[in-house]
Amino acid sequence: MLLIPVIDLMRGHAVRAVRGERASYKPVASTLCEGSDPLSVARAMCAHCASTRLYAADLDALTGGQAQVEVLRRILREMPALEFWVDAGFADLAAAQALRERIGAGAERIVPIFASESLRSREALAECGADREASVLSLDRRDGRKLDDAGCWESPELWPSRVIVMTLERVGANAGPDLSTLREVQAKSPATRLVGAGGIRDAADLEAARAAGAHAWLVASALHDGRLPAVAGA
Repeated sequence: MLLIPVIDLMRGHAVRAVRGERASYKPVASTLCEGSDPLSVARAMCAHCASTRLYAADLDALTGGQAQVEVLRRILREMPALEFWVDAGFADLAAAQALRERIGAGAERIVPIFASESLRSREALAECGADREASVLSLDRRDGRKLDDAGCWESPELWPSRVIVMTLERVGANAGPDLSTLREVQAKSPATRLVGAGGIRDAADLEAARAAGAHAWLVASALHDGRLPAVAGA
C-alpha cells in the first residue's frame, strides 16, 4: 500500500482538513514538525512516509480565490525529486495548463488532479483523461451525495489510469475508510488504480483498504497525530 501524504494549503499555511468543511480549517499542529509552514510540513510528511509524491489541495483556489503560486513554486524548488499532485479546482485541462505556466520552472512535475466537484463538463473530463497517465481524476462525494455536475462517476470509459475515491465527510474525522464506495468504483473499472482518501486511523485501516483493492491512500491526520509509524527506509 502506497501512502501519499496530503497538505491542505490556505492563505500561505498548511491547515488541518476536517470533514471537507473548508471555512473552519485551522493551521495544522503536527507531531512531525513545528509550525504550519507548508514546506516544513511537506518535507516532514514525505520523510515519514518515504514518499517522493505529495498531494496538495489549494483551498484558496478551490474556494474561488487565486492559486497559491508562490507556495507551490517554493515546494517544487526545494523538493526537486517530488512528483506533485495538485488540486486547484481545475474546471478543464486549460486551467491546469495555465497554472503550470504561471509556476514556471519545475511545473512539469505537477500532476493535475481533476475533481468531479470542479470539472465543468463531460467533454472536459474526456479531454483531461485523453492521456491516461498524465493526470488523476478525483471522484468526490459528501454524506452519500456525489459532487459531480459533469457526470464523472458514470463515465468510467473516460477515466485516466489513476482515480481517487474521495469521501469528504471522513477526511480528518477519525471515522475509518469508506471501503464500500471503493468497491463500488472498482466494480465499474477493475483495471483502474484506485487511491482512497479519508478516514484512515491506523495501520489496520490501511491493511483493510489494501485488501479491498486500494492501490494507495491519501493520508494527513493520522500522520500529524502520530497514529501511523514511519515507513521503512524513511
